[in-house]
Amino acid sequence: MIQLADEVFSYRTDPDQISVTEKEREQLEQISPATLSEFNEGDGPIAWILLIPTTTKVMQDFITHTISERQLLEQTLPGAKYDAIYLCSALVLEEYRHKGIALKLTLDAIYTMQKDHEIKALYVWPFTDGGDKLADVIATKSGLPLLKRED
Repeated sequence: MIQLADEVFSYRTDPDQISVTEKEREQLEQISPATLSEFNEGDGPIAWILLIPTTTKVMQDFITHTISERQLLEQTLPGAKYDAIYLCSALVLEEYRHKGIALKLTLDAIYTMQKDHEIKALYVWPFTDGGDKLADVIATKSGLPLLKRED
């Protein structure tokens, strides 16, 4: 999964991207226990998602390139009232793709976050065509509008 993440996002060579270090995992857990989800069939994770609930202001700043992905996380404080969700990443091992695993994990995490927060929108920075299409399906299924950061 780490190799797949590096291939897709090249986070190790981009200091402005979230790399999900132990410190960042702790922060994400404080923001919401539903930020990180994985699907494991017993031999290790085959799918992994990262969603970050944030505020509309953080969302707008990110979409308009005012802040980086790392700054998005830095400006998302535990205990705040969140009203947007950043669809940060969804990784599925190739042999398990197109089975709805990432969709289910993501929708479950969104619904969990909605129990505590009035979520009004989703946003994404698509890296692949598959990720872009998945974000569109997630928005449709969740009934939430989707904003996209364009490069």
